[in-house]
Amino acid sequence: MFGDYSLGDLGSIFVMQGFAGLILFSVYVLMALGLAIIFGQMGVINMAHGEFMILGAYVTWMTSSFFQSHLPSLFSGYFFLAMILAFIASGALGMLVEWVLIRHLYKRPLDTLLATWGLSLMLQQAYRSVFGAREVGVELPQWMLGSLHVSDSIEVPINGVFVMCLTVLITVGVAYVMYKSRWGRQVRAVVQNRIMAGAVGINTEKVDRYTFGLGCGIAGVAGSAFTMIGSTGPTSGQLYIVDTFLVVVFGGAASLLGTIASAFSISQTQSTFEFFMSGSMAKVLTLLAVVGILMLRPQGLFALKVRK
Repeated sequence: MFGDYSLGDLGSIFVMQGFAGLILFSVYVLMALGLAIIFGQMGVINMAHGEFMILGAYVTWMTSSFFQSHLPSLFSGYFFLAMILAFIASGALGMLVEWVLIRHLYKRPLDTLLATWGLSLMLQQAYRSVFGAREVGVELPQWMLGSLHVSDSIEVPINGVFVMCLTVLITVGVAYVMYKSRWGRQVRAVVQNRIMAGAVGINTEKVDRYTFGLGCGIAGVAGSAFTMIGSTGPTSGQLYIVDTFLVVVFGGAASLLGTIASAFSISQTQSTFEFFMSGSMAKVLTLLAVVGILMLRPQGLFALKVRK
């Protein structure tokens, strides 16, 4: 596999594929952050998480189309508004789903799996009815196109750098909210002891709803980033839901650092292997490596230590 390349060529290939995996890494991180909040903090297996991501992608596409048609002079900045709208739309739908469905299924993870799987099928059909069955693509602003020339053999995609910076900002923001803010302390209190949290005056139902909405809103932002690497269709979210659960489990549920490390290792390994072999074989080898590590460390890379 490597015999036909010199050491210099291999170094350039690894660097180029590493940068090529930045957007995939960013999508994985943003998706996994939302899922880690919902699954790690609340114990809810949300199989419709991919559909919340695709809602964000459709919102980005509609915003792009609106600016192209009605505000072409402001098209270069539409993506920032699209991310905000994607977060609001997905977060609001998530809060509605929590109020209508999820709040009746806490402490019943298998029931949440079946219920959210059914929800994902309904959302896919809703997207198909509203937006059509054909996939749609988002036109990026001119400043996001092209690449930065690092050397004669290495180029860095500009949109990858942008999404990477966005991912860093959102990750830092989520870490601050979960570990430094008053609301984050309430979330962790409800997770550790719901009855005691309610006894000291915390509105546990409100905390649950906002937590689920936050996780779904972050998935919507991931949908905006997703528009840079692929077209958007009603079933596109299902292509990433298994990989996202894999990232969360491999990194360690409820571990923010583990989520980031897991997303980076999986995305970069898969991106590098895809250069030397087919995409399906690259995914198979990546999954085999992850399964092998989980056999040795079933709690994940960065499992939280709790007193029993």
